[in-house]
Amino acid sequence: MFFRKRKRRLLPSNGEQVGLREFLLDVYGRLYRHFGPRHWWPADTPFEVIVGAILTQQVSWGNVEKAINNLKERQYLSVAGILALSHEELGLLIRPTRYFNQKAQRLKDVCRVIREEFGDDVDAFLKEETGALRNRLLKVRGVGKETADSILLYAAGRPVFVIDSYTHRILQRLGRAHGRETYDELQCLFESHLPRDVTLFSEYHALLVALGHHTCLKSRPQCSGCPLAGVCVYQARLAAGATRAEASNDVPGAIAGRRSGRVPTG
Repeated sequence: MFFRKRKRRLLPSNGEQVGLREFLLDVYGRLYRHFGPRHWWPADTPFEVIVGAILTQQVSWGNVEKAINNLKERQYLSVAGILALSHEELGLLIRPTRYFNQKAQRLKDVCRVIREEFGDDVDAFLKEETGALRNRLLKVRGVGKETADSILLYAAGRPVFVIDSYTHRILQRLGRAHGRETYDELQCLFESHLPRDVTLFSEYHALLVALGHHTCLKSRPQCSGCPLAGVCVYQARLAAGATRAEASNDVPGAIAGRRSGRVPTG
């Protein structure tokens, strides 16, 4: 006997779109009431955000702060300052972050773009059209979509939603993703169902990070104290007697975007 494989539907119906918008806003409200404003990104200048976005890859923020403070104390936290340092000197200053040699090269590569294309003018660099700026950042070896979008949102003030591992995990447990979605699909889910607002996107991403870091842990989530317990499929399954493995099984997802990452119109 043969079964026809059910075709994956990437665009929800109009009714589902309304439901998703209300659901995402409800999640935001629950997180905001629980954690309060996150005041993220912690930086004094847009350039500091750029540096922090590169250094925070695969390391805790506390270590990033140590590296940034090293640069600040020696007055190297600028395009000219970073380019004046040798690769080895820069690596030593950012050593608290993991993979500091690779990150030193990424910092220098981004700073060279700002120098060669914008004459060391960080503001002019960040004023470039959103798509062009994103593509320019993605051309730097080692700068991925999450890092580029963090710079767009928090340094350039563009309404671009940042997706990270916490977002994947939380949406899957809420029953709104399968866990196999692409970065672009999840980004489109948020961008096509929420107001395109920089403050909302900045706060929402930071709140998801807070939940994933403190409560919705990868191995042993703290469901009893979770502000999303009332809307979480994973928690409901545990309450019904399922094991953690059973609770993590696929649930009906709501995928809102195309694979290209374009936002649906209409």
